[in-house]
Amino acid sequence: MKDTAESLAWWHLRPRLRQWWLARLPLTDALKLTQRNVYILPTRAGWMLAATLSVLLVASINYQLNLGYLLTFLLAGCAAVGMVVCHNTLRGLTLHLLPPQPLFAGGLAVLDLKLVNERSAPRYAIGLAVEDSGHWIWADVPAQGESAVQISFKPLRRGLHRVPALKAETRFPLGTFRVWSIWRPAAQVLVYPAPEPHPPPLPPGEPRSGAGLTGGSSSSTEFDGVRAYQRGDPMKLVVWKKFAKSGDLVSRDTAHAQRYELWLDFTRAGSLDAEGRISRLAAWVLAADAQGLDYGLRLPGVEIKPDGGTAQRLRCLQALATC
Repeated sequence: MKDTAESLAWWHLRPRLRQWWLARLPLTDALKLTQRNVYILPTRAGWMLAATLSVLLVASINYQLNLGYLLTFLLAGCAAVGMVVCHNTLRGLTLHLLPPQPLFAGGLAVLDLKLVNERSAPRYAIGLAVEDSGHWIWADVPAQGESAVQISFKPLRRGLHRVPALKAETRFPLGTFRVWSIWRPAAQVLVYPAPEPHPPPLPPGEPRSGAGLTGGSSSSTEFDGVRAYQRGDPMKLVVWKKFAKSGDLVSRDTAHAQRYELWLDFTRAGSLDAEGRISRLAAWVLAADAQGLDYGLRLPGVEIKPDGGTAQRLRCLQALATC
């Protein structure tokens, strides 16, 4: 019972020790592996080799076997050389993390890594993985060259997430020693909310301040800001994104746009919970952008004025991700 209690206490203490140790590592997007941050231990095969060599040595002493001595020390010398080669395979390598791209919740965050080898000999069988993931990506790095590697992880929710700790490892050449290093990148990944799969139509436009309402009102219809194409319409008014998506040739309704503004409002996103409303707003942002509309976004404590284009889409999605 005492041994069981001690084991349970160790398993409860282990995560805290790991977090304390990780917190001491520097945050950096470029890491050079040196003897200060590279660690080495025998693998199971290495321990088995050590046990075998011990048995061979004892047998050679007891029976005075000269060939036994020769075999024992030959294998021990190979293991010692393999230990040095294994350590040097990782030591001196430089790791670079390129800026990660934003993604929508539920997707995989892909990390682009660059391995730079400055020495005149190639490095073989270098593995990289998100710590504790168990999914390894292996690569060889040429002499005085570099290799590109991609690894991925899945963020649990929307928001701004720090890239998890990464691990670099090798067991080259004999597999009797394991050399590894832990890396804490400083980069962060922006995760947009997952858009609602089947959102309702865009909300109606709101009258601009000081604009008259002659010519009809859009209070009972969805806001699209477009009309059917008419001969003579300037080509710059044609909504090409909508044409490429649906095949309908439409033009922007400039008269409508002068009277009404499209606002995507958190309080008008339906009777959903907070996350459901944010998901619907994300879908509306993508729909308005696909139609080439100008739109604004209202969130609790945040208001983004109506605008259009890629910059507006990214601005609104970032606000939705971090609100």
